[in-house]
Parts: sequence; structure tokens; C-alpha cells
Amino acid sequence: MKIKKRLFLSRVCISYSPVKINISKSLHIHMNSNSSNTVDNKKLEEFVIKAIGDLGSSLGSMMVILGDRLGLYKALSQFGPMTSEELAHNTNTAERYIREWLGSQAAAGYLTYNPGDKKFNLSAENAMVLADENSPAYLLGGYQILRSIFKDEDKFVKIFQTGEGLRWGDHHHDLYEGTAKFFRPNYTSNLVQSRIPSLEGIEQILKKGGKVADIGCGYGISTTIMAREYPNSYFFGFDNRLLSIKAATANAKKENVDKNAKFSQVSANESIGNDYDLVTFFDCLHDMGDPLGALRFAKQSLKSNCSCMIVEPMANDKIEDNLNMVGRIYYSASSKVCVLNSLGDKGIALGAQAGEQRIRNLALEAGFTKFRRTTQAPFNIVYEAK
Repeated sequence: MKIKKRLFLSRVCISYSPVKINISKSLHIHMNSNSSNTVDNKKLEEFVIKAIGDLGSSLGSMMVILGDRLGLYKALSQFGPMTSEELAHNTNTAERYIREWLGSQAAAGYLTYNPGDKKFNLSAENAMVLADENSPAYLLGGYQILRSIFKDEDKFVKIFQTGEGLRWGDHHHDLYEGTAKFFRPNYTSNLVQSRIPSLEGIEQILKKGGKVADIGCGYGISTTIMAREYPNSYFFGFDNRLLSIKAATANAKKENVDKNAKFSQVSANESIGNDYDLVTFFDCLHDMGDPLGALRFAKQSLKSNCSCMIVEPMANDKIEDNLNMVGRIYYSASSKVCVLNSLGDKGIALGAQAGEQRIRNLALEAGFTKFRRTTQAPFNIVYEAK
């Protein structure tokens, strides 16, 4: 018997206060009397509030992007509290739109508003996230990645229907630029401070003078950071995308490390030599079409008893253990970037939430005999294979 069900959300009233949002208990569910299904109104209200919050965050993401592109956050950080007229004047923008933008940011808690002088303020803490590119908490690169993802919406619809892939190089350029911008603060604050020191004997080698291969280097952010910290060593960044190699070369020159940081376009089956003290994969192994082949490639490129460092997204082995904020971000990104790239190369599609056991199995199958987790942070895990 077909059950008829009607769901009425009547008079959903939202009352605003500085502390919380309350939705009135006027969500009425009318079910056919023969139905054994029941709806918990409290749970319904809670989910409506959650969904509305996510809608606000989604709309607000464009406001963050505009704040970045128009220099609004940096101006507030530089000049201090301003009215809409003052901010518009200092950023050469239209005051009427800036007025709305400021209202949205104050409503989101990104800015504070003083009714007395009608000025909006960006706190020092929020400026670290939104305005200071050298801050370890800077997140605006993530919003540039988001901009790329929205531009590829029609491609994603087709891909989800057909099961096809989309290689890294076929995305909008905002993806590459945003990825470099997003990972730079993380690498700057963690790479030489905790990740390399967590490896067995590698830091001592690099201080004296070693040789490192950075596989899947992208724009060379990780490569140049290492080259600057260990000037006695030589660093070679490899990527299969020529435009990324060109950007990495320019970045090394800008950072004055072009003497000990070099970049080449290399595919997975090309030899890079077999005399490296360290081979690295920064947030890229799970994207690859053939991660097993890449690890075998790394193994044959290393000197005896030297290390391969694999930096991967934070992930547990079981889906149920990844159902949290970090998993939400990584599953979403993986379905639009990581899995797509691997399937674009007819690969196994590990995905960003592959988990330690799958990475371990690949490393051992590739010929490594030792594998361990050396350190971790809320968003990443570092593995060492020897």
C-alpha cells in the first residue's frame, strides 16, 4: 500500500539574538494514519537549523572571496576600524555594496560592529585567518579552491552520471593557484619544524648535504621551503604538469633558492636516478592514478636505508570514524578533485580518506619493509617508509 505523506513547514519563524537563533515549534507533520513512520519534530527543527546555517555559510563563502579579491580584509587589518564610506574609499570600491558586505561579515562574526561610531573592526585573531598570508592560520587559499570547484559544476554533474574522471590539469587555474596558497601556511609552520625531524636520521643528512626528490611538487611550495632551510642540500621537484613546473621555477627564483632547488616535468615511468636520501609525496599520493607504481618509483630512487615521506590527509580506516568536520571537508574535496584525477588516469581512486592501512599496504607491496606514522596534525598524517 502506497503511503501518502505531506510535510508542512508552516510559519517557520526565526528570531535573532546575539547569542542564538530560535526556530519556533511550528513544524507540523501530517502523516497517513496507516503509516508506521514517525517524524521527531525536535530532530527536524535541529536539522532545519543546521541546513539553514550551511546555506548561510555557502552564501557567505562568496563574500569571503570578494573580501579577498577586493583587498577588504587587508585594508581593515592595515587601517583598523572603518565605516563603509572609509573602507570603500581606501579600497576604491562602491560604498553601497561595501555596506552590504560589511553587514554580512558582522552577521557572520568575521567582523564586529560598533553602533556608536558605525565602524567595523577586524580583530587581530581573525586577521591571521583572513588577511595575513604569512600566518599559519591563513585560509583564503581554500576559498580560491572553492571558486574553482563552483566553476566546474557542469563537469561534475556529467562525471557523477558517467563515472568518468577529470585530470588535475583540466580544472580551472584557480585550483592550482588556490592549492599552493592554501598549503603554504601549513608547510611553512610544520614542514621543517616537525615533519622532517620526525623522520629517522634525515634532518642530520640534510643539514650536512643531501639530495631530495619532491614528487608531485605542484607549484614547488614544499620544495622551496626545504631548500631555504637546508642550503647545503639539493632539492629536485618533479611534476607531470609543465605549467606547474614553470610556476615552481619562478617561485624558487623569487625565494632565492634557485641554486639548490630545480624542477623538471617528469611522468611516473621516467627515471630520476637512484641516489636520493629522501623522496617526498606531499598531499598527492592519493590523487595519483597509479600510487603503487609511484611508490615503487620512489623505492628504486632511494639510497639504501633512506626514507620516503608520505604526507596524507587525516583519515581513519573506517568510514564511521571519518564522520566529522575533517571528514566532511576531505570527502567533499575528494569527490571533486582527488578521485576525479585518479579515474582520469584509469587509476584505483584511493581518495583523500584512504586511511593508514591502505597506504601501508601499498608501501609494503612497493618493496618497502618498514612503515610507520611519525607525526600528525588535525588535518594531516605523516608516514615514513624505508
